[in-house]
Amino acid sequence: MSTEDAKYPESPMNRFHAVIPAGGVGTRLWPLSRAAAPKFLHDLTGSGSTLLRATYDRLEPLAGERVLVVTGEAHRAAVCRQLPEVGDDELVLESEPKDSGAAIGLAAAILYRRDPDTIMGSFAADQVISPDDLFQETVREAIYTAAMGKIVTIGIKPTHPSTGFGYIRSGAALHVEGAPNALAVAEFVEKPSQEVANKYVEAGDYVWNAGMFVAPVALMLKHLEANQPELFAGLQEIAEAWDTPQRAEVTARVWPTLPKIAIDYAVAEPAAAAGDVAVVPGTFRWDDVGDFAAIGRLNNAGDVDEVTVLGEGARVFAENASGVVVSDTKRVIALIGIKDVVIVDTPDALLVTTKEHAQLVKGTVDALKASGDTDVL
Repeated sequence: MSTEDAKYPESPMNRFHAVIPAGGVGTRLWPLSRAAAPKFLHDLTGSGSTLLRATYDRLEPLAGERVLVVTGEAHRAAVCRQLPEVGDDELVLESEPKDSGAAIGLAAAILYRRDPDTIMGSFAADQVISPDDLFQETVREAIYTAAMGKIVTIGIKPTHPSTGFGYIRSGAALHVEGAPNALAVAEFVEKPSQEVANKYVEAGDYVWNAGMFVAPVALMLKHLEANQPELFAGLQEIAEAWDTPQRAEVTARVWPTLPKIAIDYAVAEPAAAAGDVAVVPGTFRWDDVGDFAAIGRLNNAGDVDEVTVLGEGARVFAENASGVVVSDTKRVIALIGIKDVVIVDTPDALLVTTKEHAQLVKGTVDALKASGDTDVL
């Protein structure tokens, strides 16, 4: 947090608490990303920092030590190694994945019990964002807008007509002091066809839905209670016990019974229909690293022809070739006369595909799961 904010105790920035949901396996990045080592624990950009570490470092100037991490019980040790600053009070562990409605809802419920005036911001651990200062300016605007009683989404101005992202249609300017770019949200729309995506970009009033939310915890919980009363009741029961000796018993009993639903459906979309949602468009570079083609986009091609190479000690030879190679072994990989290839080499699994078909990797994971080959998942 800046020294300027510290001078003004009434600043909305002093109410801000960041939340990092660190979940999801990232099945389109198999065999690099797996249940035991999901994508947020990897350095996918060649920066020397994992996605989780980079997310924390991006938020620290805004939130200071007020950063809550929600992750799976199985990832506790790895998360604590990467984020030694996060104490037990700021670590929320899920015994099993329950989607973003439960993860973000529980964070909101815990923070509300600690301080009902908290403004929370939820930022997934597996996104690549740059530059940090543009991101921080946008979040600051979102915090000031949330302080006016809004659930605020951060939208990304489209760089191309993507069919892989949901969109937000923006409305009129809100004229919020400290947030000159804040707009009302007219509607959320699902991932479009190519033809519709072209129209969205041409229209100019659509932004990508990056899944980032900034909101007063009281308002988040109000909409959660109205739209998902069963989920709300369960999360409240867990939150009431969270900072007590009963945490483990209550969580073990209630968490498995909670319904699975995304936060967009549980809160954001119904709140938008009620006029309670705003959007602050961001001009920073953003990618959710959804497949290996994204890794090729995010990394400059290595010294090996037109091939992006990731992996410490990777041994790659290329001639008249292009694509992405991710190596977790010392095996020599030679590419000759092949374009836009994707090769991921790990000790127990090898993936060979193309950038064009990178989104289909998820189907392979589903097939392996169905056939019982779970030892490589």
